Amino acid sequence: MTASASATIDWDELTRQAFEVRERAHAPYSHYHVGAALQVASGRVFVGCNVENASYGLSLCAERSAILQMVAAGEKDPIGIVVITRGPIVGTPCGACRQVLAEFALDMPVRLAVEDPAVPARMTSLAALLPDAFRAEALK
Repeated sequence: MTASASATIDWDELTRQAFEVRERAHAPYSHYHVGAALQVASGRVFVGCNVENASYGLSLCAERSAILQMVAAGEKDPIGIVVITRGPIVGTPCGACRQVLAEFALDMPVRLAVEDPAVPARMTSLAALLPDAFRAEALK
């Protein structure tokens, strides 16, 4: 986590937006609604929610949904993300989401929270969640 990136992140606003988009998740099979709000260096915020499919492999996680929105908008420099799950234990991004996030950021702060405000949010980092991520440099 870089101190300069952390200083510019409005964690309360990211959390609010992640909670809001979580309400729009399409999770008729797992009933596990997830919302994510991702801030980029320019200050823009991109949100995503999970979208399940009857063919489970075609489902899309909230974190990857937010990254896709970021890329579609022409941005590529995420500096922080909030992920909201059902609870009672904070959920972390799945392995696929960690790898997709690592495509755009070697490290960034990650805030994990649940719908119950009595459960404290947990701060971690992408590097802690995915040490030694597979990166483009390995393809050379």
